[in-house]
Amino acid sequence: MLSKILIANRGEVALRVIRACHELDIPCVAVYSEADVDSLPVKEADEIVCIGPGPVSGSYLQIPHIIGAAEITGCDAIHPGYGFLAENPDFVLACEDNDMVFIGPGADLMRRMGDKSLAKQTMKQARIPVVPGSEGAVADASEAGRLAESYGYPVMVKASAGGGGRGMRLVNSPAEMENLFNMASAEAETAFGDGTMYLEKAIVGPHHVEVQVLVDKAGSVLTLGERDCSVQRRHQKLVEESPSPILDAETRQKMSEAAIAACRACGYENAGTLEFLVDNDRNFYFMEMNTRVQVEHPVSEMVTGIDIVREQIRIARGDLLPYIGALQPRGHAIELRINAEDPANDFRPNTGTISRYVTPGGPGVRVDSHLYEGYTIPVFYDSLLAKLIVWDVDRPAAIRRALRALDEYVIEGIVTNKELCARILQAPAFRDGEYTTAFIEENMELLEI
Repeated sequence: MLSKILIANRGEVALRVIRACHELDIPCVAVYSEADVDSLPVKEADEIVCIGPGPVSGSYLQIPHIIGAAEITGCDAIHPGYGFLAENPDFVLACEDNDMVFIGPGADLMRRMGDKSLAKQTMKQARIPVVPGSEGAVADASEAGRLAESYGYPVMVKASAGGGGRGMRLVNSPAEMENLFNMASAEAETAFGDGTMYLEKAIVGPHHVEVQVLVDKAGSVLTLGERDCSVQRRHQKLVEESPSPILDAETRQKMSEAAIAACRACGYENAGTLEFLVDNDRNFYFMEMNTRVQVEHPVSEMVTGIDIVREQIRIARGDLLPYIGALQPRGHAIELRINAEDPANDFRPNTGTISRYVTPGGPGVRVDSHLYEGYTIPVFYDSLLAKLIVWDVDRPAAIRRALRALDEYVIEGIVTNKELCARILQAPAFRDGEYTTAFIEENMELLEI
């Protein structure tokens, strides 16, 4: 049994975990930086501990500070949320060394799945399709260039320890390789402390489709359908939906079976996501596995009725899953990421104080956010303000409901991408479900707000 959980995160995901803890009657502790002293998670947690100054290097990325906060408050478990230390094996080991349950997979598994080249090798051994590419890390731009010649351009150079679109570049010709390889490696070194790169054949015009999984300690696997995350800017997701409009029943079943096989092949435990690229012929290729709860997890919750964060906690304390196999989604859900950024000015981040805040309501509408009227957005963190999630009986109805909810949603005092979200929903390519990861680049007029 878990007696008290520390939440090693901030913002909307910290609040999301607090709510799950309270529903399970488990006391929780929120850590916070000096910049987050007035945040909603700080107000809602049972106990709070300040772990340092605003910059993440002195607070949310400080493993000793977080472990110390858990010790002084008597916690026996830590939930990492997403981002920060959520996929850091050293943090998992620190939890274990201090007799605390890490709510997620073990350190060795996280290390193997976090290394993109090792993850690909595991999937190939399990006979899961992977994007053609290097067997492991490539030493330098010259080696990457030789491999690219054998696969044919375009290719992608990617950070082995990467995620969230960082440390990644599309290389269209030999003349671009050295510069783009070195840029991606330097970016990966800065973001992850590891500039190791690997190479993949680029799938032209792909769809980004991922499968949500839950795995309990008995090894039982539950898949919660798929999410289409193809609407992105600079590899950062903007809109997610479930089910994917481009999959047919046969492909959907094959992807679910592949996800189950992947979990069994690596001995997975807790919540995870298998990410795939899907081409126009519905061939799918394993891309990576995220060993944490995803930002877009509410989409899967809305179409299945499964509380993913609550199941994470239940799995960590030894409970078995309520169902196993493939859970069939019901209806259609869409998530819109509301960010503090200006799409008309190269998505420049924006900060300030929320002068007016009104959330939408009605059937099938959910808002996951840490905002409130009078809240001042710190300058140190990600631009995500809220996730607006809607559900309805089918995709056209869900789009209409999302537009209605966006119209009701009032956030004043800062610049947001709310209008861009509305334009995306109304774009013909989105309405037809015929969009790829190049959607934003192919519809630049949407940014002229």
